Amino acid sequence: MKFIAMAASAAVLAWTGAASAETRTLDAGWLFAKGDIAGAETPAFIDSAWQRIDLPHDWEIAGPFDQTAPATGSGAWLPTGVAWYRKHLALSPSDAGKRIFIEFDGVMERSGVWINGMHLGYRPSGYASFRYELTPFLKAGDNVISVRADTSSQPASRWYAGGGIYRHVRLMTTGDIHADTYGNAVTTQVGAGTAAVHIESSVVNQGKADRTAHLEVEVVGPDGKTLTTIKAGALALPAGRTTTLTADGTLVNPRLWSLDDPALNTARIKVVADNGEVLDDNTVTFGVRDMQFKADSGFWLNGRNIKLKGVAIHADGGAFGMAVPLDVYARRLATLKSLGVNAIRTAHHPFSPEFLDLCDRMGFVVMGEAFDQWTVAKNPQDYHLFFTDWSSMDARDFVRRDRNHPSIAIWSMGNEIHDTPYPLVAKSIIARLKDVFHAEDPSRPVTMALFRPNTTHDYDNGLADMLDVVGQNYRETELAKAHADKPERKIIGTENSKNRDSWLVVRDNPAYAGMFLWTGADYLGEADRAGWPFISNPSGLIDRDDVIKPIGAERASWWSDAPVIAIARRVTAVIDTSELPTMTGVAMPQPKGPGVLADWTPDNLSPHTEKVEIYSNAPQAELFLNGKSLGKKPRNADDSARTWDVAFAPGTVKAVGYDASGKAISETTLQTAGAPAAIRLTAESKTLQPGFDHIGFVRAEVVDAKGVVVPNAAVPLSIKVSGAGSLAAADNGSPTDHTAFASPERTTWQGHALIMVRATRTSGAITVDASAPGLKAGAATLTAKP
Repeated sequence: MKFIAMAASAAVLAWTGAASAETRTLDAGWLFAKGDIAGAETPAFIDSAWQRIDLPHDWEIAGPFDQTAPATGSGAWLPTGVAWYRKHLALSPSDAGKRIFIEFDGVMERSGVWINGMHLGYRPSGYASFRYELTPFLKAGDNVISVRADTSSQPASRWYAGGGIYRHVRLMTTGDIHADTYGNAVTTQVGAGTAAVHIESSVVNQGKADRTAHLEVEVVGPDGKTLTTIKAGALALPAGRTTTLTADGTLVNPRLWSLDDPALNTARIKVVADNGEVLDDNTVTFGVRDMQFKADSGFWLNGRNIKLKGVAIHADGGAFGMAVPLDVYARRLATLKSLGVNAIRTAHHPFSPEFLDLCDRMGFVVMGEAFDQWTVAKNPQDYHLFFTDWSSMDARDFVRRDRNHPSIAIWSMGNEIHDTPYPLVAKSIIARLKDVFHAEDPSRPVTMALFRPNTTHDYDNGLADMLDVVGQNYRETELAKAHADKPERKIIGTENSKNRDSWLVVRDNPAYAGMFLWTGADYLGEADRAGWPFISNPSGLIDRDDVIKPIGAERASWWSDAPVIAIARRVTAVIDTSELPTMTGVAMPQPKGPGVLADWTPDNLSPHTEKVEIYSNAPQAELFLNGKSLGKKPRNADDSARTWDVAFAPGTVKAVGYDASGKAISETTLQTAGAPAAIRLTAESKTLQPGFDHIGFVRAEVVDAKGVVVPNAAVPLSIKVSGAGSLAAADNGSPTDHTAFASPERTTWQGHALIMVRATRTSGAITVDASAPGLKAGAATLTAKP
């Protein structure tokens, strides 16, 4: 076989068959165009007028928001359609004699990929990761990779899913003998002071000759020191076949991965020939931990019984759509962790690898979910059209890609699947998918989020008992009864309301492994029930900008181990429509039930009574108004808020929490705000380095003359970023604001906005300015660094 390298002389270099594996990013330097463009897959197509972009890239998030959008409110009223991407590729002389692969973490959706006009493959799921080999089709000179992404069939999702090559892309080089796609797996079994480690590598021999090889594995601990080196026996690698090589060893006194100490190890896995030649070389990150679900006592981690206090989240990053910088995810997860959240459900599909890397590093337990529908549609053009043909492959790739993440404790085959009214169909699918999950990862249990199982008799007809752990959405008492009826059932709440009663059922039942609230954070789309002008679903503990809502503070008082105290006013919530003066002829939002506000600035400043709540995990809490105590109250056994009827007076309300000995352990205040006087900008970090994943967050607040945030201040900000940076996006968390996220104009909502910047150089000051008519302007500075 011959391989033609892209050297300056365009010489033909011979295929050698042996090469060290190498992975490098292929995110930079793509060309992009919207529309279904004839001939865009051909090398000769002229693309000089196309837009130059770097990946990841979600083209739909640029908007505009449109009430007539085919994706409807489910897709946040944002555009959909066909888009093309092209990448001109010139390989270096060092690539000669190697096999070349391209790997996509995700393309939304129904993607086709070509190299030099040759079709490599099609993948209907926008959440699947996949790899294609380029080697046979590469040529001297310019090579052109073309990608068609098609979201034109709508409605196809129940939430905002984005469009385009919205995740990372890599170029991978190997020799003839190399690990198969996601072919390396490391599992551990914890013992007394030791841990058995088992390594498997699915090795492909694409050469013409049979070979013999073995695994050599160096295991490196969290401190960078080698824990052990393992050498396994040799096995034959027949030409044209895939062979599983294994190696087993023991770690002495390993540092265990846990919520509080998420210690990570690496395994350097080498495929070594008899003559000592390294045929393949890969590194896998893993954690040593023991996770178990028990029927009588729920979830256990390293011998410790832990209640999973989880949230379900969608994958969008608010203003960034589905092309989410890592700093956005890290900020969101850190905020949720501060509320006591210790578990994440990836609703309702595989998330990006780097999101799971974060969960590994930050100490979250993860429920990895595969599908939102099987053969019965939830939208006319959704994945049900492809499920029968593609679900086994998608499930297999999902598990193989993510099985080394120590954060993942359990797999979910589906969410509220509408096939269950047809048990013959549903049971056959469960059996098939369960076999796939267990074949690729025997170490973890499998569940699914049952939807009204009493209605479809899932607990009576044997369907629920096909699951390793029985999961149910909502109706917590039903699941508790299902366990009481069969105490051998392991149970978990896969999706739950934020009502206190729902928490108490889980809190007080040892069998309940835990729960996952709907949702952790506000997300784009799924606004079809509210209708236009809503673009996002405001169901989170935190909003799109990661601002903690009162309901989030209340949850923290139930879940967090750290001292928590917060004050809120109980009100009749009415959605503010004052920011929508141009919205005529549409159904406006109506008042919505009781709510709470975290301020001491009611619309009515004359004497009246305010219902004040304190959310705290302190044994005693005391409320003060303008320095006068209004009394102490103990923590309620049912976790209900401590409440006071307070005769309103402008000034300051303060809450103080006390431990059992009477020592003050927490304190917070709210102050009555005056008229807006200034814009206050606060940079959350002092430095910022360039790159897609790095974002500088600058909080904008409308404050009065004393620096008190003015709640519900709707002030139009003009934003300017200068120096060594640029504006990446701006948001305010409002579920009805239709301003493009890339716009330098943003109206504050509830007195806040968030400005997000990128560094464009490796040194120099990044200055952020925000001004508004009649107010003192605000400024903040960050410093770019390498």
